[in-house]
Amino acid sequence: MALFRRRFADLVDRQLDLFARDHHDEIRAIAAALDEHRGSTSDDAQETFGDYQDRVDWAAQDLLRLRDTYAATLDDETAAAYMKAFTRGVRRRFPALARAVQSGDVGE
Repeated sequence: MALFRRRFADLVDRQLDLFARDHHDEIRAIAAALDEHRGSTSDDAQETFGDYQDRVDWAAQDLLRLRDTYAATLDDETAAAYMKAFTRGVRRRFPALARAVQSGDVGE
């Protein structure tokens, strides 16, 4: 299994590099939405958190599409190892998106 981890770590890093490049503006918008939520009053907190969560969900959907498209080309055991490596990579690189990617539960 360690062989898969190393092999997939490089692949996942390249996939996440492309994601970061292609979604640069969205990633910045997520950070800005979180900052806005943190600075909001208690009256606005629910709305600003909802805006932040919507942005996280949209980005996570794109990451899940990327992950699932590649995983579909693999046998079940290899796909499971790849998906674990992908989740680790997202957790390391995009912590705000990690929970949504790990659960796979994002709004459509």
